[in-house]
Amino acid sequence: MNIDIRESGGGIGQAVDFSLNPGETVHFLHPEQIITYRGPSDGRSDRLMNMKGMYRKKKLIQADFCGPCEFTAALPSGFAVKTVELREGSDLLYDFRNIFFYSSGIEMQSRILHIKNMLITKDAVKMKFSGAGTVGLLTEGAVYEAELHPSEPLYVDARSLFAYPENAKLELTVYGNTLASQHMNYHWKMTGVGTVLFHAGPTASRLREEMDQDNLFKRILREILPFGGVIIK
Repeated sequence: MNIDIRESGGGIGQAVDFSLNPGETVHFLHPEQIITYRGPSDGRSDRLMNMKGMYRKKKLIQADFCGPCEFTAALPSGFAVKTVELREGSDLLYDFRNIFFYSSGIEMQSRILHIKNMLITKDAVKMKFSGAGTVGLLTEGAVYEAELHPSEPLYVDARSLFAYPENAKLELTVYGNTLASQHMNYHWKMTGVGTVLFHAGPTASRLREEMDQDNLFKRILREILPFGGVIIK
């Protein structure tokens, strides 16, 4: 299977091109995003999700594509796809809502979270993939990776974390001095072995709000101050 992610001009979205060889299968959880298809008519087969999938994705239908075929999925501005190549023994846990597609040869298992984690993530279950293949994750904003250390903690904004190793130790906390800890969102203090995935979407929305407020403040000053339109840019 070949996957090509194209960035559209002006940062208004992405197009994701899929090319499947004979015998390859992809399970697609957002079929309404597919805009082109080339291949035999019976190469696509839609079916009802199971009850767990319906509840977590708030959707009814998923599409299964069998090669040989080609198709393209489009994403609106602010969303991106991160592909992850899984190997045998992978222990990453994912939020089911972030799963865009996964290839054949991969199975999903449910993992019940601790009560403390449930309260912050607002979800009782994470998904763990087993097997080997490709998983596509739907994210808001750019995606980043960081390596965990067994003893030196990594602090990750609780709103941004969406995939982490099952073996990781998580502790909900804040850091810094008193002023810093009073003006930040809760973070996960993480130690362990493996890779953490996180995205910038939740923090970007806060920055937009602050910038809009700043622009409004400047507009007011331009109106009320003498020569404000000249002095304040």
